Amino acid sequence: MSQEKDLEARRRFLKVAAGTAAAAAVVGGLPRFARAADLPHVSESDPTAKALDYVEDAAKSKNPKHKAGDVCANCQFYTDAGAKPYGPCQLFPGKSVHAQGWCVSHTPRKA
Repeated sequence: MSQEKDLEARRRFLKVAAGTAAAAAVVGGLPRFARAADLPHVSESDPTAKALDYVEDAAKSKNPKHKAGDVCANCQFYTDAGAKPYGPCQLFPGKSVHAQGWCVSHTPRKA
């Protein structure tokens, strides 16, 4: 009888553990989506922004590497191509960049 109780206790534990893991994934995953639009904007005075020569308006870039039409929204590091006017960028974790911005790390998104 004690083996049956042990098996039942293990089953109960595994069910609870699986349920807890699933709930944690849902609860932990949802805020990321909800917060993407609420990320603080990168300022041009941010140390990383300065190092990458980031500008909020690509048309105002004085960097010789800037090409007409290159903006954050069409860069591979801009992780939400539909986000406007600001969206997340892999180069600025936890912050958002202007869709019409530009930095020296601009790499055209592949189709």
